[in-house]
Amino acid sequence: MAQTLVGKIALVTGGSSGLGLATAKRFAREGARVFITGRNQAALDDAVALIGEQAVAIQGDVSNDTDLERVSQVVGKQAGRLDILFANAGILERAPLGEITGESFDRLFAVNVKGMVFTVQKLLPLLSDGASIVLVSSLVGSKGMPGNSIYAATKAAIRSFARGWMLDLKHRNIRVNVISPGAIETPGLKGAAPDKEAAEAMLGLFAELIPVGRVGQPDEIAKVAVFLASDGASYINGAEIPVDGGWAQV
Repeated sequence: MAQTLVGKIALVTGGSSGLGLATAKRFAREGARVFITGRNQAALDDAVALIGEQAVAIQGDVSNDTDLERVSQVVGKQAGRLDILFANAGILERAPLGEITGESFDRLFAVNVKGMVFTVQKLLPLLSDGASIVLVSSLVGSKGMPGNSIYAATKAAIRSFARGWMLDLKHRNIRVNVISPGAIETPGLKGAAPDKEAAEAMLGLFAELIPVGRVGQPDEIAKVAVFLASDGASYINGAEIPVDGGWAQV
């Protein structure tokens, strides 16, 4: 089967685990040269070993302007351009109304909203005309779930970014789309539970609620990301693609 991203340069934020790692691996398998970012250098090194020799890791936090500047400089120096930006880095913290803290609120918006905005803006000069930007939102941005109101608000903002940015970038033919994953079996999702047993129970509950009867796997997000990044999605712009087993529809 022909590779769909041969010759492309991609950046995946939050690429050391979960959805980001799965997507970086898929991009590389489809022929792209891949840069990944993450906060933990050891995890980044492990990810590069899994992705392959065409991967480059850049340690950094998307909520830190200095780190974003370094990411831009490394990509610019080593590749000179970007064709695909998969803006995935984010954090999950939960609290019901009445228990929300200012510290958690600030962390969520700093990473999930500010980090998203300034990642795209910092890399914008490197994006080639006709590039593809894929933003990662979440099912909870449009579906109410207990204890998730602030996290959900950060993910709903991402949906709005795509609508505005596709118009801001119209003159450069840069497409901006959103993937909204549902329950995907990642370290981040499991980490929301207090222990392994609770995590397994949570996944089991999700499976009962999801029409396809199971939680998703990271590579199922990655396959959609590859499509949106490819020429096959050339007429898809400003869209939100739910990858959630049908959960948002019920």
